Amino acid sequence: MAITDWPEQERPREKLLRTGVVALSDAELLAIFLRVGVPGKTAVDLARDLLQKFKSLNGIFSASLSEMQSVYGMGASKYCQLQAVLEMSKRALGETLQQADSFCSPAQVKHYLQLQLSALQREVFGIMFLDAQNRLITYETLFEGSLMQTSVYPREVVKRALALNAAALILSHNHPGGSANPSRADEQLTQSLKDALSLVDIKVLDHIVVAGQSTFSFSERGLI
Repeated sequence: MAITDWPEQERPREKLLRTGVVALSDAELLAIFLRVGVPGKTAVDLARDLLQKFKSLNGIFSASLSEMQSVYGMGASKYCQLQAVLEMSKRALGETLQQADSFCSPAQVKHYLQLQLSALQREVFGIMFLDAQNRLITYETLFEGSLMQTSVYPREVVKRALALNAAALILSHNHPGGSANPSRADEQLTQSLKDALSLVDIKVLDHIVVAGQSTFSFSERGLI
């Protein structure tokens, strides 16, 4: 049965307009993006197939082109659209953080870093460089590593922070496929960076670890 044959109150677009976007399931949101299904399957059915194959929305966004094309009804065009949606989300939230005190918006900071890091399969270390009002100057990935670890060099962090005239930093890295809880090495690295940056009057406001939909904030746990 086509979605147009469903009762109006059950159709994703009509449901969104009636109850708001937060009321929709992941499959319903994805179905609105897909617009149409394939022979024998509605857009909602196709959305459910994608969620079953890739396990989550993050999994869908992190899928490669070849992986996406392995699903009947999904091609290069839909892959490009998904990547564009993800990048627009990152940029829109980044614009918000450029206009307000990032340290006063912990939920937005976590969401922004999840968009940057949660779908990655390799461990990376990224930094939010902030001005004197804690507004975002830019976010950059400075170091990349293997699945389990990456090497971070304090000298390079200090050098880049000075080049950007940053007054404060929010550190971040991901734990692909693992827990967001930091290791002892993560704690030691955070302290080393904090000490090195303090010598040039640059503050480390937080270190956030991202693992899928989970995050760990050093600041919230009193570790920084």
